[in-house]
Amino acid sequence: MEKTIVVKSTVGLHASLAAKIVQAASKYSVDIFLHYKTKTIDVKSILGLMSLAIPSGENVVIEATGDQAEAAIEDIASILG
Repeated sequence: MEKTIVVKSTVGLHASLAAKIVQAASKYSVDIFLHYKTKTIDVKSILGLMSLAIPSGENVVIEATGDQAEAAIEDIASILG
């Protein structure tokens, strides 16, 4: 399952937002990835998220597999969007 999200934070994906995403993703027993341009990272990796340096207004795709995939994607989407 996947969902496209527009990053709405005015400063893009920064450290505290990345920390919130990692915390939310860690609650679920799913494999969850974020795709941005040509890069794919594990959403449970704060360094991976921060390395993307995603600016505000950019589209990203969140992809998850597992029993809780839909809930995990919606949780992450609510933080990013």
